[in-house]
Amino acid sequence: MVLLLTRTDVETALPMAECIASQEHAFREHGLGNAQTPHRLGMKVPGQDGLYIAMPSYLGQTATAQTQTGAMAVKVLTFYPGNPAAGRPAIVATVLLHDPQTCALLAIMEGASITGLRTAAGSAVATGYLARPEAATVGILGAGVQAESHLVAMCAVRPVQTAWVYSRDRDRRTDFAERMAARLGIEVTPVSSARAAVEGADIVVTATTAREPIVDGDWFAQGTHINCVGSGIPDRRELDDKIVQRAKIVVDTYASAMEEAGDLLIPLSKGLITREAIHADLGEVLTGQRAGRTDPQEITIFKSVGVALQDVAAAAWAYRRARELGLGQTIEI
Repeated sequence: MVLLLTRTDVETALPMAECIASQEHAFREHGLGNAQTPHRLGMKVPGQDGLYIAMPSYLGQTATAQTQTGAMAVKVLTFYPGNPAAGRPAIVATVLLHDPQTCALLAIMEGASITGLRTAAGSAVATGYLARPEAATVGILGAGVQAESHLVAMCAVRPVQTAWVYSRDRDRRTDFAERMAARLGIEVTPVSSARAAVEGADIVVTATTAREPIVDGDWFAQGTHINCVGSGIPDRRELDDKIVQRAKIVVDTYASAMEEAGDLLIPLSKGLITREAIHADLGEVLTGQRAGRTDPQEITIFKSVGVALQDVAAAAWAYRRARELGLGQTIEI
């Protein structure tokens, strides 16, 4: 029998605090070499500005510490960046969770919610090691699902009091600010430019579908931490050359960054930075192999393209909690 979990089921089973815990497990196990995450398989959809992607991963016996068993999953997703303009989601995804001992299919779950939660939770883990402890102001570029999840996640790991949000669509940023202020009990203000969201922020989140840089490296104050999550395509980026050159850079995994992170690959191709400019991957920071923030004045970047080990950890946690809570529908295939 297979457990079918809807978006509502997943969100109920995987509150942000628990999703952050799942991501800390995932990246720590990656740092210990106890994970297999092949490079994602993707193709461009003919005639569309879109991608069709499969992302498998396996976490070993200690990765999901709550159950002391391994986990294996694959996420299949489509990414159509033009969809939001037509009122449709940019990402549509499904996660298949398998028993690594028998290969039995355990669950089918809505995957866009997994993607939104685990991406923000991964950034929260990085923020815990890279942002200044007193960071209380957040600048958000973008007003979509990732922007929303990230603001929730930032509030979970830092004493956030104020957020500024910028989206090119004035109605979207205004609606975002109203909803999130009511949800989180903090001051959330829509601003009329990316610069207004960035200048003075302790933490900046870039969560857009931009093709070209949307920030100027001179806008960022010393001590800022940046979570750059919007671009996961080699020829697209949100950050300009200057801020990449100024910052200490941590990535989700080296393999994914060197294949997909246009924010890094483009300045690398220009000779403006070298491979050594990537200070660490997140697993190395969590396991103490490399340092996180060491100076309150340094600017730090967590560049995330999203990796499948995040999906398998989140899916395994959601499955366990859904079983405990009696969520979902059991089906026979």
